[in-house]
Amino acid sequence: MVVLTKTVFELFGEPVSWAELFGFITGIACVALAVAQRIETFPVGIANNVFFVILFTDARLFADAALQIVFIVLGVMGWWVWATRVRSPLAVTHAGPRLLVATALGVGVATLILIPILRAAHGAAPGWDAATTSMSLGAQLLLNLKRLETWYVWIAVDVIYVPLYFSRDLNLTALVYIVFLALCVQGWRQWRTVVTA
Repeated sequence: MVVLTKTVFELFGEPVSWAELFGFITGIACVALAVAQRIETFPVGIANNVFFVILFTDARLFADAALQIVFIVLGVMGWWVWATRVRSPLAVTHAGPRLLVATALGVGVATLILIPILRAAHGAAPGWDAATTSMSLGAQLLLNLKRLETWYVWIAVDVIYVPLYFSRDLNLTALVYIVFLALCVQGWRQWRTVVTA
């Protein structure tokens, strides 16, 4: 694990570790595969989560690090859901009002619970870390269910993450989230053309 925190090169005068570099590569691949509705998004995403656990722990973004562990669990769940629908693949649909309200409430409650925990842990950005962590969980749930609205949440998360990661000198990770933002817009456009209900 220590090897993954070693500097590979510098970007904008800040070090880039192996974990950040591998997170960059697997992150872009994961989101691109999700846009294309390919099941391979899940194992690639799980690898991405492992690299980001290391990176975010080292950067003291504890909620983001813990989020990656939850993403591993959700990734396994999503992989299973998509894999069991091989004969009749899971269709892209709209999230109903109840699912959207439940997701928004879950995000709000999780954010309020996480903020004091992250303050007590001396996290680098407790409010933003808590909000983006909670929003990411909601977005992943919607992705696992193949709901079009997942892209709206991911877009909002990426807009917040870019300046957050630049502020923590995670320049390559900030750049990957700019790429994620573009991919999420593309995902929304692509999924919108195939949404069934």
